[in-house]
Amino acid sequence: MSLRATLAKFVDHPRTVSFITVVIIFNAIILGLETSRSAMANYGTLIEALDKICLAIFVAELAAKLVAHGPRFFRSGWNIFDFVIIAISLIPTGQGFSAMRALRILRVLRVVSVAPSLRRVVEGLITAMPGMGSVFMLMGLIFYIGAVIATKLFAETFPQWFGSLGASAYTLFQIMTLESWSMGIVRPVMEVYPYAWAFFLPFILVTTFAVVNLLVGLVVNSMQDAHHAEDVANTDAYRDDVKARLDGIERKLDAMANARATQKD
Repeated sequence: MSLRATLAKFVDHPRTVSFITVVIIFNAIILGLETSRSAMANYGTLIEALDKICLAIFVAELAAKLVAHGPRFFRSGWNIFDFVIIAISLIPTGQGFSAMRALRILRVLRVVSVAPSLRRVVEGLITAMPGMGSVFMLMGLIFYIGAVIATKLFAETFPQWFGSLGASAYTLFQIMTLESWSMGIVRPVMEVYPYAWAFFLPFILVTTFAVVNLLVGLVVNSMQDAHHAEDVANTDAYRDDVKARLDGIERKLDAMANARATQKD
């Protein structure tokens, strides 16, 4: 067996993947401890050493994958994702790059690339992006119309909430999230404008309960499609594996039959 095949078998083995997952989680804990002044004061040297060990393991894994898969390594979006994360981690943290130190926490995102369930979630989100873009455009139109109406109706009395188009849009966003919308905003407005509910209630029904749920539905549907596609791929791979094994058995049987025929002759 060649070196590439051996490395590919090693890096793709479930035990190796599980080990890398454990290292990622452990490294996340280490990076969290680095934010504690007391922990760094008492165990700073040990924490930094453990962080470097984790990074060394990630670099070794990445190098093994590069050797094992060759140019095919960059055909996978998840491999490129891991490559970028590790490259960011290797940028020096000194000499004007101190902000990069905080970006090392991005290594935790590598758990997404090694956990199939998390990959399906991300793939579902990416697949839903085109549909989500259309929904965001619709929501933007609704917010713009609502902000113009709210500014014209309530700006004079409530300039802190509706004094400008931007202030109105932000206030409507707060109302959409249902954060202190009734007692904090709508009821004070209704004390001056008793029929203001005729504007706010339809806005909440359209944005919070219709458009937002439409977004959720798009994401869920995309995740189901991604899950189905993965199941189909796994089924096809299993079928091809079984077919290859059966073909191998058939060839062996044919070889045995030919050998027996040759012996009889």
